[in-house]
Parts: sequence; structure tokens; C-alpha cells
Amino acid sequence: MNSNLAYNTYAQNDIGVESPVKLIEMLYEGILRFNMQAKRAIRDENIEKRIYWVNRSIAILSELISSLDMSQGQISKYLQGLYNHQVQTLSRAGIDNDISKIDEVNKVVKGLLEAWRESNAVAK
Repeated sequence: MNSNLAYNTYAQNDIGVESPVKLIEMLYEGILRFNMQAKRAIRDENIEKRIYWVNRSIAILSELISSLDMSQGQISKYLQGLYNHQVQTLSRAGIDNDISKIDEVNKVVKGLLEAWRESNAVAK
């Protein structure tokens, strides 16, 4: 799996990304969009699309893991563990056709997105 897949996808789609802050927000939003597509594929019993969309979300999470600055201490270690858990949960969702596991990941990602937006709104 290409670790730059997520970044390249978003860079191609939005050349005007102004900052890493915006990029992280877009990556979280991408996971939510791809998970929505994966859920639709599960409902439609479309194996090929289910695998495709789950793998797209996993690629984004892999990019987020690889971009962590581990010199930042506990927060980076926490996020690494959280992201890895989400990868495992999505993998299991894809194998088991389990929409509830995708919903579980979405809940976590929505929380991360909200926290990210709030922390960066305060920083401005």
C-alpha cells in the first residue's frame, strides 16, 4: 500500500490546500465519505466496492499514522494506537460485512474531526 496515497489523492483534488491543518481536516472528512460508500456497498452486497472503499479509508489512516511526529510525546503515541485500532476495526468490518464496525470508526473520526476543528479555531 502506498503510504502517500491519501495525500496524493487529496493534493490532486484540491491543489489549493493551504496548510497541513486543512489537510488533516480533509483526511478525516475523506474517511467519513469513504466509510459511507463502504456501508452502501455492504448493503448492496457488492464485494468489490466494499473492499475498495474500506481500503481507501485504511490508506488514509495509514497516512495519518506515518505522518505522526513521535517527538511530540504522549499525544502522538495515543493517536498512533487509536489510528491502528481504527484500521483493525475497518479490516474486521470489511471481512464480516459489519456496518456497526464502520459506524464505530465513524464515531471516533467525527470526534477527532470536531476536536481538530475546535483546537485550530482557538489557535487562530
